[in-house]
Amino acid sequence: MSNSVSIDKKAAWAGDNKSPFAVGYGKLMMWFFLVSDALSFTGFLASYGFYRHYYGAIWPSAENVFTHFPFMHGNHPLLYVALMTFILIMSSVTMVLAVEAGHRMDKKGVTLWMLLTIIGGAIFLGSQAWEWAHFIHGTELGAIELGKGSFTLPDGSVEMTKGIIARWADESKQTLLLPWKEAGEYIQVTGNQLTEMLANGKEIKGANLTHNEYGHPLFADFFFFITGFHGTHVLSGVILNIIVFFNVIMGTYQKRGHYEMVEKVGLYWHFVDLVWVFVFTFFYLI
Repeated sequence: MSNSVSIDKKAAWAGDNKSPFAVGYGKLMMWFFLVSDALSFTGFLASYGFYRHYYGAIWPSAENVFTHFPFMHGNHPLLYVALMTFILIMSSVTMVLAVEAGHRMDKKGVTLWMLLTIIGGAIFLGSQAWEWAHFIHGTELGAIELGKGSFTLPDGSVEMTKGIIARWADESKQTLLLPWKEAGEYIQVTGNQLTEMLANGKEIKGANLTHNEYGHPLFADFFFFITGFHGTHVLSGVILNIIVFFNVIMGTYQKRGHYEMVEKVGLYWHFVDLVWVFVFTFFYLI
């Protein structure tokens, strides 16, 4: 004997308040949006991965770029980014608890967990803005963007292409570290070779859409675009959560007899968190 449930297709898709396949219209449309949005992020990250591989020899390493931590001196590679990631993931946990409280029609529980989710999202946005500011400002030493020219280096005479970034080894600025990794390490340039490079290059500081102190300019381009695109999603999620939060306080969903709207914004918030896991992996770990 079959336990399957028979569904009248004509009635299921008749509109009004009917729910096709027991899924609310709003939740179904949210899933459609999330799938299309996931394809957008997939395209962006695939493009990043292609250029990351193509310029692998001169691509900056994230652990050498994101070393700052608020109110702490010295280098702390990826520590602050890891903290940001933890906060965002924990906000996903509080969103799950908000949805669970909504299933129990627990207004106080939904209010509490939604508030904590909003706070977590706001902290993440503030942290991302702080990280952008440091990335744009750059280090105290700056770097040298090389022009086109032929230089005699320890590994032989090589033709340098315009746009390669050489960083100072220390504050004395007597040695440049050239990211020519054919030998598996940076090449140290001093003396006459250093003078020649300085004559054919220009000093830059920080990162923007055309120059990048830390390495290839495309790294900065992708960083600003993809993390900015994700940050816009987080900002949208925080705004939606705030709207739903005030509706919860006013008892809107209690009067309706369900908290489905909390589930809808919860789907979006979980998607934003999941996308960040991929962004974090591509930019910071690989």
